[in-house]
Amino acid sequence: MITIIEPTKSYLSIKWKEIFDYRDLLLLLAKRDITVVYKQTILGPVWFLIQPIITTVVFTVIFGRVAKIATGGIPHFVFYMSGTVMWNYFSSVLNNSATSLIGNSNLLSKVYFPRLIIPFASVLSNFAHFLLNMVMFIAFYLYFYFTGASLQPSWWILALPLVIIYTALTGLGFGLWVAALTTKYRDLRFALPFILQMWMYATPIVYPASGVEDPVFRMILWANPMSVAVELNRYVFTGISSVSLVPVLIGISVTTVVLITGLIFFNCVQRNFVDTV
Repeated sequence: MITIIEPTKSYLSIKWKEIFDYRDLLLLLAKRDITVVYKQTILGPVWFLIQPIITTVVFTVIFGRVAKIATGGIPHFVFYMSGTVMWNYFSSVLNNSATSLIGNSNLLSKVYFPRLIIPFASVLSNFAHFLLNMVMFIAFYLYFYFTGASLQPSWWILALPLVIIYTALTGLGFGLWVAALTTKYRDLRFALPFILQMWMYATPIVYPASGVEDPVFRMILWANPMSVAVELNRYVFTGISSVSLVPVLIGISVTTVVLITGLIFFNCVQRNFVDTV
């Protein structure tokens, strides 16, 4: 049987069936990304537990103790870690997706497989790291809960998987845009860490969304799709949040637009990626 490989005739045409047929490769690449990170390390996956703990401690001391930013009655440690865990998953998916083409250029120039497999694999590999962080967060959460902290989890916690999927798709959508752009503009790789750093402070991680009262800044806050993810994650565990239906719909709309356009743009660039890399 002879298989002829040729580029799609339309930028809007994405071969989802072909991607499904390569699902074994998807899992293999995800496993590779996980094992490569832990290779030749002393602590292995413990590094992914240390980082959010240290970040949360720093936020607690600086913003909770020194700056005394109110958290709406939520213990500072739980408040900051709930935002940090979601942000880390988003930024990791975005970072890995953004470097998917450039970082795997040698592999992509030698063998054919659906190029979308690589950014999709980053979603799965970083989900494994996210699970470690989430387990650690729940452990701290239960400690504060059983020691009398004012935490009121609701049945909405059953919707947590939807919040996680939303976060992953948001990171993937923006990552696909950056991946496509970096094939021509390589300096975006150097600008991305700075952009993410500024983006983090534009997300209600170290401050509650309720503290933003100016209408203009509040509109900008909810136009950021990660504001919804962070606030929803806090709400399902603590019952305290200023997020409402309108910001959620705005966040879903922004993520949907970014993801669809990112898929189209990525599909366009991958046609002649090997010629420009």
